[in-house]
Amino acid sequence: MSELLAVALVCSSMIAAQDCSRITALDVIVSPAHTPMECMIHGQTMAASTWSADGEKRYVKVTCERRQADFRGLRRAGYAAAIVLVPRHAI
Repeated sequence: MSELLAVALVCSSMIAAQDCSRITALDVIVSPAHTPMECMIHGQTMAASTWSADGEKRYVKVTCERRQADFRGLRRAGYAAAIVLVPRHAI
């Protein structure tokens, strides 16, 4: 599993760039990436694919984020989650 995510946030031009987040975005596009370079390439590709001819004023903010495990949903569903660290040479 890759540890990086390329994230493209499609935001309205009415929102300042520093306020553009996953919560305020009109659309969020996520793609896994294995290296920082791959993350940047995926980001550029996603930004290019969001072009729209409908005249809506919007922009794309691209970031690279580290993947975070979220086990909260498993606990609510009644499942137990555990993380076991194993040395790489043992695999």
